[in-house]
Amino acid sequence: MRFLNRVEIVGNKLPDPVTIFVILWFLIIGISAIVANSGVTAVHPGTGETVAAVNLLSKEQMQLFLKNVVSNFTSFAPLGLVLVTMLGAGLAEKVGMMESLLKSFAGKIPPQLVTATTILVGIVANCVADAGFVVFPPLAALIYLGIGRHPLTGMFAAYAGVAAGFSANIIISMSDALVAGFTIPAAQIIEASYTSTPAMNYYFLCASSVLLTVVGTFVTERYIAPRFDGTPYEDTGYDATAEVTGKEKKALKYAGLSVLVFVVIVVALCIGPNAFMADTETGSLVSSNSTLMAGMVPLITLLFFIPGVVYGVVAGKIKSDKDVAALLYDSISGMGSYIVLAFAAGQFLALFNASNLSSLLAIIGAEWLENVGLTGPTLIIAFVLFSGVINLFVGSMSAKWAIMAPIFVPMFMLLGYSPALTQIAYRIGDSITNPISPIFTYFPVILAYAKKYDKDMGIGTIMSAMLPYSLVFAIAWILLLLVFIVFNLPLGIGGSIYRTM
Repeated sequence: MRFLNRVEIVGNKLPDPVTIFVILWFLIIGISAIVANSGVTAVHPGTGETVAAVNLLSKEQMQLFLKNVVSNFTSFAPLGLVLVTMLGAGLAEKVGMMESLLKSFAGKIPPQLVTATTILVGIVANCVADAGFVVFPPLAALIYLGIGRHPLTGMFAAYAGVAAGFSANIIISMSDALVAGFTIPAAQIIEASYTSTPAMNYYFLCASSVLLTVVGTFVTERYIAPRFDGTPYEDTGYDATAEVTGKEKKALKYAGLSVLVFVVIVVALCIGPNAFMADTETGSLVSSNSTLMAGMVPLITLLFFIPGVVYGVVAGKIKSDKDVAALLYDSISGMGSYIVLAFAAGQFLALFNASNLSSLLAIIGAEWLENVGLTGPTLIIAFVLFSGVINLFVGSMSAKWAIMAPIFVPMFMLLGYSPALTQIAYRIGDSITNPISPIFTYFPVILAYAKKYDKDMGIGTIMSAMLPYSLVFAIAWILLLLVFIVFNLPLGIGGSIYRTM
């Protein structure tokens, strides 16, 4: 706890996050010039192309940056996701539906299960892709408010579940299909007839969901709750003691029916050989090109917007379209600080990607690990930790695996390990450092949410809250993987530990 307190104090003395990102602009530009002039290059293992650093100080790159400032901002991945989702979730909150719903259920949730449920739902939330980062943490904060606990305890527990437990799940999701799309071709470099499915890690991920729920609950109650529960926070006007009126109960009933109708319609659109929600080429519902996955953000928005409007009409809080528009305006108005932060972060990520430093770091680091000479479980552990370190600097899961899969999948196959094992080792490392990565795209999102309850919230507070999750999740996850290896347990459907000849 003394160490975490020190992390918080030091971290909160750092400049404002917007200022930090601006400093990083100039840092990346300077480093790119040094590395480019040094002549450092690497060969991309997937494409065979030579990768070199791009000098961002050159006239052409400075001109390009100036031309793309606006597009760098608008193409910042979480920006549109957050704002579009808030149109639905924000309306549902502003109209009072979320408050009434949580009050109705708060007394029915056993206090000893609240944290475990929060962690597990956060883990499962990655089945709706990145929407889980936007929707669930603020909702968990309200749940904790409703049971008389500090909202930041719930928010950070939810964020840890979504971010640090990103690869675990009990449902096959788009992430499974995405990584398998790189793993299978990489395996075919060694074995041309190799085939597998996105479910090659399914059994391990299910076991991981249970394990991480247990250890996440321990971390929350042992290290996070003592730092927040009992301390003051900003008054948001939420009254957990107020009773739900008869009119509000009726409004909740009709809102629930509207959700049921909406879900039935979506499910119906997923059924059949030419389902509306399926990928038009493969017929898959979980591929990145399926309408269901690609349209997840507007679907999540509608999942909140429709019952929110129904609730408002029945409760008498929405009488015309002008009331709906006013609620939408109000739900977005509080996102000003996040929009400013997103502008600064968007420029940094654009510069970092344009410099090619991320690709160089991943390729050179992978080559170093390949040449270290480790074998057996020690090599697996080293690969997990290496993936976690790389994730601190290269945020995209697919971009990293596109580089690393052609190196490590064949290498591990020659050592007798299956592609499924290499893939899951990578996914563990890619998840555990998400909450503490300085360039993780949803770090600004959680910071903006946390400022609602603590206007002086700084990077140090969030880092000190997330560090225990990253460390404990890493230890527990690696130990679970070693158990699977030692007892030669199947990782999933068609996913063994060792390579079958």
